Order: sequence, then C-alpha cells, then structure tokens
Amino acid sequence: MDASDLEALAQAVAAGELSPHELVERMRVDAVADLGYAQVDTERGVRTGVSEVIYGAGKTAEQIAGVVGAMQQAGQRRILITRLDPSKAEELQQRGCVFTYHDAARAGVVGELPEPDGNGQILVVTAGTSDMAVAEEAALTARFLGNRVTRVSDAGVAGIHRLLRQSEKIARAQVIIAIAGMEGALPSVVGGLAACPVIAVPTSVGYGANLGGLTTLLAMVNSCASGVSVVNIDNGFGAAYQASLINHLPGRAR
Repeated sequence: MDASDLEALAQAVAAGELSPHELVERMRVDAVADLGYAQVDTERGVRTGVSEVIYGAGKTAEQIAGVVGAMQQAGQRRILITRLDPSKAEELQQRGCVFTYHDAARAGVVGELPEPDGNGQILVVTAGTSDMAVAEEAALTARFLGNRVTRVSDAGVAGIHRLLRQSEKIARAQVIIAIAGMEGALPSVVGGLAACPVIAVPTSVGYGANLGGLTTLLAMVNSCASGVSVVNIDNGFGAAYQASLINHLPGRAR
C-alpha cells in the first residue's frame, strides 16, 4: 500500500463507502512480513510515499520471488527489482513471477508503469555511451516513480558542442541527472548551464587511474558549480529517487 492507496481509503470512509471499522481492519496488516531471509517493509509506501524496492544483486531468484509474493499479498501493485541479471530474470519467470524485464536497465517491473504526475521533466544526460547501463537504470526508476523522462546520450565534454546543442532541453528540465565516468567533468558543466538541481552520478567507466569510479566521485564532490549534488558510484537508482522527490515537491512546476 502506498500513500495514494491510503488517501483513497480515507476518501471512501468520508463518502460513506467504507466504515471506520473496515478501515482499521485493512490497516491491521503487520508492517513487516518476516520471510526469515528478509524483513519485508510492507508499509513503507504509507510512511514515505514510495513502496520498498527490491535490490536483486546478491539475492537468489527464489528469494526475490518470495519478497515479490509478500509485497503483492500486502497489496503492492507495482514492484521494481533493480540489478537483475538476465539469467536470474529468466529463472524468476520460470518460477511463475510475472514481470517485464528491461534488459538495458538490468531491472524488472511487476505491474504497469504509472502515468507521470511530477511537476516537470527529469533530464538524464550521459557523458558517453559506456555510461548507458547506469542511465537506463536511472530513467526506468524515474518512470516507475511517476516522472516524465527525457534522455540525452553521449554528450560529454570531450566534444562539448554535443552538450551545448541540447541547451533547450537543459532549460526545460525540472531536475537533471548527469552521468559520467573518466574525470567526471560533465555535471560541473551542466551545473553552469542549468537553472534546476543537478544530481551527479559517477560511473566506474574509465582507465586505471579512474580507480573504479573513485576518481570520478571525488571530482564530482569537488565540483565548483553550485546546485550539484552527488550520489554513489553507478547509483542510477539513487539519483532517480532523489530527482523524483524534487520533481514532486509542491509549487515547483515550471
């Protein structure tokens, strides 16, 4: 159950379609489903507005199927499974779990993506094609959370004219997710062009001195452009979650 479900129940009580007793009975579901290997937070959507998301890496297909089942039993209609590799996705489907697999994003979605209800557009910009896996995770997460998403790919500073020709999209964006590896310069440049918050995502793309994305992370943290915040290495999900929170703030429509 998420915040919209709770509001719908409250409206049903106000309209006389549901008794207060029935509302209490529906809300008596334990906030945690104990599966032994997982403590599934079934009421996170009511508290935070976004239901729990399953991180697929490190979990077996059997465990993921169990968590999905517990969420569905608690009334969750849409479920996002991140970091889900193709072989595990196939095994999960063989176990009878019905979901759509998004190969480019390495993620699965149980249920349908919602209609966008955010204030504006989230722009996802990548420095290079090698950053696309992280970008697709960010874009799918943003769509899952009810946002309109625009993508700009391969617009890094090595050919900065590729970025400058996207100035109209940058100007229209409500939030920008800037994704880059190597020296991580893209978010600083975007931050100097944009009038909205910029969320920087360092990726592990780069040669030896990139240190698996650590060099990129430190460069982004040290950005001299105002309005740039930074998430962890390859964390497209985290960037999109934060961008969605910003895009759903009251009074921020552009």
